[in-house]
Amino acid sequence: MKNQDNIILQGGKNNMKAKDVLLLFFLINIMYWGTACAEFLPTTNLQGFGFKIFRVESGLYPFVQIYMRTFDQNMNPLVNLNERNIGIMVQGRSYDWRKSQYRIFSIRNRNEPIRTVIVLDTSGSMAGNPFNNAKRAISRFIDGKRPQDQVAIIALADNAEGYELVSNFERNRVVLGNRLKDLKANVRKSRLYDAIGAAMQLGGSALVGGSNSKDITYTASTSIIVFSDGHDEGSAISRTDLMTRIAELEIPIPIYSLAYTKSSPKYLRNLQALSKNSFGKYYGINKTLEKMTRCVEDIQNIVQNDYVVTFRAYLPVDGELHNGKIGVEYPSNSGNIMYQSFKFEAIEPPPVEKIRNALIGWDRLIPPVKDGNPYVEGGASAYIPRGIKSKGVRK
Repeated sequence: MKNQDNIILQGGKNNMKAKDVLLLFFLINIMYWGTACAEFLPTTNLQGFGFKIFRVESGLYPFVQIYMRTFDQNMNPLVNLNERNIGIMVQGRSYDWRKSQYRIFSIRNRNEPIRTVIVLDTSGSMAGNPFNNAKRAISRFIDGKRPQDQVAIIALADNAEGYELVSNFERNRVVLGNRLKDLKANVRKSRLYDAIGAAMQLGGSALVGGSNSKDITYTASTSIIVFSDGHDEGSAISRTDLMTRIAELEIPIPIYSLAYTKSSPKYLRNLQALSKNSFGKYYGINKTLEKMTRCVEDIQNIVQNDYVVTFRAYLPVDGELHNGKIGVEYPSNSGNIMYQSFKFEAIEPPPVEKIRNALIGWDRLIPPVKDGNPYVEGGASAYIPRGIKSKGVRK
């Protein structure tokens, strides 16, 4: 994060008033304590941005990786974040960015796969242009994914479950395209909630364990994209059940809804509620079907622009959970800083060759400080600009 001497409100540099000093201490208090609900809700405010931590990995300890999704007031990702935009705290102590003990990278430039479950409404009411445009948009999403990214497809069906798994997680674009093109909109009963519940289960089970020790590869995130009019008929689970499942997920699985209909729009609110409560995004296609392709391109931009912050921890290996906070300042040099809490384990990685090689790589990228102290020296007093007296008057 940038030099904290510049964190106060912009104004005349030589005429800080007492109210400015009060605001300074208010900002310092926010920096140190964050918000009480940070673990449960994405951080949002009137300054027009927020972020959500959705994954913390300690498998390469002492290097801890924090996966987070950022968004502006339009739910688009923040661009070009760097180390100066980021603040790290461990056990209440702030890292000094000048000591270069953490790095930030976009998922777009990393090797972790992104997983997406597509839920396609194949009911008869979707037949014709809505269904054809949905398939065309899904094909565009598949074509635009990175080689390592995986897509699964679930379609509504007239069977005991109410859905069919058209494709499990698959990287091959050709295979996915062939499985998609055979689908038809001819289902008589739309058990939409059962299909979305199955997508959540599939996405959640893929995250269990979180890593492949052979390849040292973590799944960066899993999302769900729903193409439907939101009309459910006789599912075994209700919308309330889905809301409860969403709230209980340890790792969020956002639902992106492309809501379109040839008839009544009254069911579209079902999709809007699911997207809102899962930290996803709702796209009201209605009858403007050509918007679908642009919407899936927007979703792809969002999921590929998540960030990973990796920092070097200096706590001894004890197998315990420890508290941390990560802060984002946006725009740069604005003084608008928001924090969110996370927990990480101080654990010893297993003696696997590829893990050792990964640790060597990170050790070169983030070499340890010689004195073993990555923190800001002087505590909170280090943030008070020079020239401010105790009574709030600048020299």
